[in-house]
Amino acid sequence: MASPLGPRSTALVERLGGVHRRGVMGSLDALSWFFAVFATSSLAFVESYKAFEITDALTLAIAAALLQLGAGWSVGLYRKAWRAGSVEEVHRVARAATVTTIGLILCALVVTDARRMVAAALLAGPLAAFAQLGVRLVLRSAGEKLRAAKHSSDGKRPALVFGAGVAGARVIDAMLNEDSDLYPVGLLDDDVRLANLRVRSVSVRGTRADLVRVAKATGAEVLVLAMPSSTADDWAAIGRDARTCDLEVLNLPSVTQLFGNVTVKDLQPVSTQELLGRDQVHTGLMDISNYLSDKRVLVTGAGGSIGSELCRQIRNFNPASLVMLDIDDTSLQELQLGLEGRGLLDNRALVVASVRDADRMAEVFETHRPQVVFHTAALKHLPLLEQNPDEGFKTNTLGTLAMLEAAAATGVERVVNVSTDKAADPTSVLGVTKRQGERLVASFAHSGVAGTYLSVRFGNVLGSRGSMLPTFRRQIAAGGPITVTDPDATRYFMTVEEACGLVIDAGAVGSSGEVLVLDMGEPVKIADVAQRLAREVDPPVDVVFTGLRPGEKLHEVLTSSDEDAARPHHPLISHVPVEPYSEVERAELCDEIRATAPGWAAARSSGTESAADGALLTLRQRAG
Repeated sequence: MASPLGPRSTALVERLGGVHRRGVMGSLDALSWFFAVFATSSLAFVESYKAFEITDALTLAIAAALLQLGAGWSVGLYRKAWRAGSVEEVHRVARAATVTTIGLILCALVVTDARRMVAAALLAGPLAAFAQLGVRLVLRSAGEKLRAAKHSSDGKRPALVFGAGVAGARVIDAMLNEDSDLYPVGLLDDDVRLANLRVRSVSVRGTRADLVRVAKATGAEVLVLAMPSSTADDWAAIGRDARTCDLEVLNLPSVTQLFGNVTVKDLQPVSTQELLGRDQVHTGLMDISNYLSDKRVLVTGAGGSIGSELCRQIRNFNPASLVMLDIDDTSLQELQLGLEGRGLLDNRALVVASVRDADRMAEVFETHRPQVVFHTAALKHLPLLEQNPDEGFKTNTLGTLAMLEAAAATGVERVVNVSTDKAADPTSVLGVTKRQGERLVASFAHSGVAGTYLSVRFGNVLGSRGSMLPTFRRQIAAGGPITVTDPDATRYFMTVEEACGLVIDAGAVGSSGEVLVLDMGEPVKIADVAQRLAREVDPPVDVVFTGLRPGEKLHEVLTSSDEDAARPHHPLISHVPVEPYSEVERAELCDEIRATAPGWAAARSSGTESAADGALLTLRQRAG
């Protein structure tokens, strides 16, 4: 639907109500003074109108208009485009009015009836100032309505923003960008003192209790949460209210709020905090950025869930270069699209390589000479690795070794290996291979090579590919049922933003040879999450329990029974010493993997996987 005022009128009023071009606002301010002086001059002579000299009044009014232009420019009133009202603008209008009034009084002393004209000048000052502020308010309101009509005709979705603070203002700025598919129609904030406040021309229309009413009144389709200090209970309550009026709920991640580089692409669907029933973990990213700023950084497994989020956060620290390595070219294209808005794969920093190829890894490290490496490349699906253990050992163990050898050969300053809680008291091939990776990293740390080599261990990441929530949602979309292994099974969970923020933190505070364990909060009962999701759909779907699979634990742990953890530097990161492999043990481990891998492949082909059980048991024992 076209704008009712037509494109020319829309463009004109947008210029007036949005940016207030300097010449237009200066002219309107001058007219405000002209008419204010003329009116107050008439009022000053109301008792003796015959004494009124129209020439004096016109002279004074013209002088007032010119004085306003000069005073307004001198106090900076026309040097900045004011999209929204502010206390600073009111102060500048008042200062300009004061300067103009003083100049006007001096001018009044030379006219016929100086006493009356001075009185007129004193009355004109407040009148003109209020007129100027009123004109600005009217123009902004008109501009807001026309922008709303224009964005509606462009197919943009009306959105409410919860949070009228700095984060909310950044979200609104991003929405007002022409590239956004959202348009702000109102703000909500629990601080009742902010009622009717306007942020970037958008009004605060109420508190959380008014959500349903305001959503209906504005026709909002989306609710954006911009609340850095919100708790899990806040999320749950807002989510329930939003569902009653069919609002899509989006969230501004805490990391984006921290750095302030807000785009509409940063907004993400909300569900994780409500489902977990736990608060967001806040990291100290700004305190530790020095080890990434102006450094050459390489991320392996960059196309994965952890790797891609790490790349996104690392870019905020302005590294000298960021090399993104993955074996999956499609994932690299998606990564480039997310980071740069294009997927031409024409950036030399995008590297297709397998960590299992030691020669290729050596070539990549020699070419790019990274100073900091984040190693996230791994096979992670526990049941598949139980069936294909050779693939797990070749990627997670030998691939880690290839990365470490390339790093040591090129003098990398810091290596951060991303591990998993399944490495603590491992019972699965996944856990065993990741534990071996931790010990390999520690062995390089103790081998005398330059640089810091450490591992970071954490639990399940919500929203990552193949993880619990995406799997549950796909099962719901298919009509159910939702499958859960055991009604009592618990896991540690963390959002991908939290996990990557703490990985970066850990890279700064860890000592060489350590395993750093992230605080995951309290473990979450998987069945509770599944049942909550099942109840949200209409009709509800069933939850079916399938039993624990080989290698799975009922309850995961973050540290082994024989590990001593301490937190000397960071309240959310524990430091755990890990026993390194000796050079002899390292060589024996690698030789055994290479020797036994063909046997596993043959056993699969013949259907006699048990033929490899003995070798697998030996490798499990080597995990330590």
